[in-house]
Amino acid sequence: MPIQIIDLFAGPGGLGEGFSSVLNAEHQRIFKIKLSIERNKFAHQTLELRAFFRGFSHRKAPDEYYEYLRGNPKITRNVLFDKFEEEAKISKEEAWLAELGKEPVAEVKRRIQAALGRQHEKWVLIGGPPCQAYSLLGRWREKKQSDLFEKDARHFLYRQYLQILAVHQPPVFVMENVKGLLSTTVNKERMADRIFSDLRHPLASTGLGGKGDLEYNFFPLIQKQGALTVDDFDPSNFIIHAENLGIPQARHRVIILGVRSDWKRKPGKLNNQQSVVTIEDVIGDLPKLRSGLSKEADSNEAWRSAIQDIVGADWLGDPKISLEFVEALEKYTYRIGSHLERGKKFLEEPVKPAKLSGWFFDPKLKGVCNHETRSHIRADLHRYFFASVYAKQHKQSPVLEDFPKALLPLHKNIEAALKKSKFNDRFRVQVADRPSTTVVSHIAKDGHYYIHYDPAQCRSLTVREAARLQTFPDNYYFEGPRTEQYHQVGNAVPPLLAKQIAGIVADLFN
Repeated sequence: MPIQIIDLFAGPGGLGEGFSSVLNAEHQRIFKIKLSIERNKFAHQTLELRAFFRGFSHRKAPDEYYEYLRGNPKITRNVLFDKFEEEAKISKEEAWLAELGKEPVAEVKRRIQAALGRQHEKWVLIGGPPCQAYSLLGRWREKKQSDLFEKDARHFLYRQYLQILAVHQPPVFVMENVKGLLSTTVNKERMADRIFSDLRHPLASTGLGGKGDLEYNFFPLIQKQGALTVDDFDPSNFIIHAENLGIPQARHRVIILGVRSDWKRKPGKLNNQQSVVTIEDVIGDLPKLRSGLSKEADSNEAWRSAIQDIVGADWLGDPKISLEFVEALEKYTYRIGSHLERGKKFLEEPVKPAKLSGWFFDPKLKGVCNHETRSHIRADLHRYFFASVYAKQHKQSPVLEDFPKALLPLHKNIEAALKKSKFNDRFRVQVADRPSTTVVSHIAKDGHYYIHYDPAQCRSLTVREAARLQTFPDNYYFEGPRTEQYHQVGNAVPPLLAKQIAGIVADLFN
């Protein structure tokens, strides 16, 4: 009997996907998601489609699923679900479009009880309450309006998680959040202290019982082995560095593993010394694409002309530009061919990354989906080109003072940024031979923080490239408009990281 999962604030399902990927010796799933709750309609559509995919045995998804991903007009979502009614029905029961905190508490309780059935001692609660209020960027913006920051209801969305923990009392839970949680204060109280205290005694903190009625012990997955007592407790022990765990991304997150105190089992630890996986290792095989041109007519010829205009640009005379840099610019501009396209929802081209191919690659897909570029203004193309060549030469992304003055954007706060403020790296190249920087929902904005390392492509990352960095398998399809797809990817937990955590949780039940 699989270990059942209830997934809260599920997003597109990264955490749940990792748990669902753990197989036994017979290639059967050890975990089974019974209910995933998400409020965004596009993320919910993604969750529902993935639940449908998992409704079939390992590697037994029907050809029609792949035809849908390829964009076959004869296989719409409705046609797919109508043809496989039973799997579609189960997927719709699993993925629930609802907003915790607004949905009636009684209905949430009913849904969870119905999902679990009578299996109350073999299940796990997982999820990450929305973290924008704890992120450093979010706090910087909102502290300009301190009253708004102090009253932000997102600080307390974890209480929805806590309520379910108190009512249903799972033997094990996993909660994920941003590292900024550890330094956030509200009304002069450190949020980490409050959250850990509440999670330790969920009945008492929700007013549903006394302090001794229910208690959880916390286990760091990296730094320390064994439950932490109140005396030696340090929330920073729960920070996980994903790049040390074979994830191609420098993602630092707080992950709490809680075990009910009447369970005397102790979990193992993650292998924190895995080999480094770089961005080029996992996206270097994807089809090369050009960006589009915005605010002017776009075509292959117009785009190529915009790039080749760099060779005669006035900013090449800037004292910061060395002769070697000019030679590199000329080399890359002449390399760019008019054959580059912008990609589309599905490209029928062979792909297989240099590393983690067994995780990403699905031979039945026969191509790549969600791989299409967005448009950039001509001036940003020049900035992207400069930045990517700079990164190739210096093995690091340039900051604003490294740019020629003529390439600096005309923003009102540019002078402050040049004085090493928070946004001095307004244009950030992902350096090829390193893990990427953290993929967050801001990738949906303009792409400036996610510039492709290849000067010949001169663009920001596609949804599929971002999904590779987040370790979503290639057959994981993101629904909705492209901006919403970026949001989903940026808000997710890397499934390959979640799978490693799930392995430790599975051992607790053995």
